[in-house]
Amino acid sequence: MSLQESGEMYLEAIFVLSKESNSVRGIDIGEYLGYTKPSVSRALGLLRDEGFVIKDEDGFIKLTEAGESRAKRIYERHTVLTNLFISIGVDEKTASDDACRIEHYISDTTFDALKAHINKEKFNL
Repeated sequence: MSLQESGEMYLEAIFVLSKESNSVRGIDIGEYLGYTKPSVSRALGLLRDEGFVIKDEDGFIKLTEAGESRAKRIYERHTVLTNLFISIGVDEKTASDDACRIEHYISDTTFDALKAHINKEKFNL
């Protein structure tokens, strides 16, 4: 399923917020990402149509199995890339910002090779 960068950012935000609380609302997502309520509502509608999120009976946003799988992959990319950049001397904010941009475009092949190299070299990431 093709998902644009902004959709991936929403999935990652929902994943991170759901690790902190089981009660993720649209307003929480908007505050986390710095987006307006109408933007969040539109994006959540698109993600719901694609089968990545559902709204439970209490109105809380939940990731579907497909949504959680995709969000975990994005979050892993962000974490691995951020830690790699920090390990080579990049400050934490820049490392995180750069990882956020790269995580949406790096191919699975390159990311998997990067992870294998990190594991082989035993970087402490």
